[in-house]
Amino acid sequence: MKIECKKINRTLLVKLYGEIDHHYTEDIRNKVDREFNKQSCQNIILDFENVNFMDSSGIGMIIGRYKLTQEKGGKTFAFGLKDNAKKIFDMSGLNKLITCFNNENEAIANI
Repeated sequence: MKIECKKINRTLLVKLYGEIDHHYTEDIRNKVDREFNKQSCQNIILDFENVNFMDSSGIGMIIGRYKLTQEKGGKTFAFGLKDNAKKIFDMSGLNKLITCFNNENEAIANI
């Protein structure tokens, strides 16, 4: 799992690569939280374009980042969900908490 974080105004764009499973969720959580606080961000955009698998442990990691943005009066967005991740978002109800877009430009335009 590779993670890249980039600040855009008060938003942290988090590019995720590979698999989001119980082996990697703690690393993702730690890096995103550290960058979010260090960069004084308010919102998070999660980029799933390069994620090829996500299991249920990803749900908790995503909800935690959602709560982090809520505490700052911000929002959490996602884009680029493939079939596996989209199914988990739909079945878990994450799609009711997190607005999903088709691409990065749509997500940034809706901050």
